[in-house]
Amino acid sequence: MDVRRLDLLRELAERGSVTAVAEATGRTPSAVSQQLKVLEREAGMPLTERSGRGVVLTSAGHALARSAADVAIALERATALWDEFRNHPSGEVSLLTFPTVGATLLPAVLTDLAEVAGLVVHATDLDPELAEFADLTSDFDIVLAHTMPGVLPWGGRGLKAVPLLTEPLDIGLPADHRLAGRAHLTPADLVDETWLGVPPGFPFERILHAIEQQAGQRAKVSQRFSDMRIIEAFIEAGLGIAFVPRFTSGTMPDSIVLKPLRGVASARQIVALVRPDVAERLAVRTVLDVLVARASRLEQAHATA
Repeated sequence: MDVRRLDLLRELAERGSVTAVAEATGRTPSAVSQQLKVLEREAGMPLTERSGRGVVLTSAGHALARSAADVAIALERATALWDEFRNHPSGEVSLLTFPTVGATLLPAVLTDLAEVAGLVVHATDLDPELAEFADLTSDFDIVLAHTMPGVLPWGGRGLKAVPLLTEPLDIGLPADHRLAGRAHLTPADLVDETWLGVPPGFPFERILHAIEQQAGQRAKVSQRFSDMRIIEAFIEAGLGIAFVPRFTSGTMPDSIVLKPLRGVASARQIVALVRPDVAERLAVRTVLDVLVARASRLEQAHATA
């Protein structure tokens, strides 16, 4: 069987439609369908079947798609082994980050990687809802994701998750706030405050729900933003309080103070998500190694500050 056709079948299993596969691979839907029909003839049994206006995989199609992933891993492993013999992690790596990590961690990572001849990293940013991070690994080699401890929306997807940071989420307050002198804060301290929230479905929302459960009443959320720079500007203006990541938010102005939260778990896990075949590439492994090293240095810098 042709490896390229097997890869199209795997893409169909992951993306769910011929149209989505065509868009992702730069083909027309008819060209994708033709290649899948050829693969069916090679396999000697139906791999897809009609479902409404589209197609879905048969049980044989699902089994072969899983085998296609194994084939892709083996090919990437062989290529990586050859690259190691040459000691040359060359090639292009696409990376998706979310804004706070992109601003604080990624510049140092890319500076380190600039010294690796032949390795080019193409980075961009997006802050999707929690459940969407895993889907983005179909379009990017490395996806930097964040979630609450113990919440793994990409579980069962077969993705490799490389831990980078466990980052506390502090409470950001105006420096003249009535609670600014406290050593730490509790849900009872905060539930009557005006909050600056995140869009529904974003990870921080779960902590606010936990505060509400502990305090026994709903919190007042006046505005919702996904960009921490906007949230910090609103805190500084005295328009509310918010969760602020301790390591990746950069230097806070003197007009904002950060206080640890006690009584509910207030932290997030930051990981790098990679498809298992992509994780075998030496260039990708090189980028991951630098990400891990720089994340460790960022955490240590705050521990000693």
